[in-house]
Amino acid sequence: QVQLVESGGGLVQTGGSLRLSCAASIRTFSSYAMGWFRQAPGKEREFVAAISSSGGFSYYADSVKGRFTISRDNAKNTVYLQMNTLKPGDTAVYYCAARRFRIATMPGSYDYWGQGTQVTVSS
Repeated sequence: QVQLVESGGGLVQTGGSLRLSCAASIRTFSSYAMGWFRQAPGKEREFVAAISSSGGFSYYADSVKGRFTISRDNAKNTVYLQMNTLKPGDTAVYYCAARRFRIATMPGSYDYWGQGTQVTVSS
């Protein structure tokens, strides 16, 4: 059974940084593309970033490009999201997700989801 467990969320001031982690219990983790999504209250879940199975390719939403960095360690079955220069608009529950092989930006394209971790950015 696949499990994704996010951690690292919290409360931070505007301009601060956080690093999210997602530990995956996937035996063939290196064959899965991984994505980060977020959902703010009253809004739909939106794409944040994704990384290819090998880690050689990544893709970002325009709203986070240049501020967030996605990375992965296939030896540790873990994907990370480094978030810098945080803004109040980044406040949301952040979810990691997994799908076989190719990255995607649509939530419906992912097969497995974590439970989410709350990120709150105060002004």
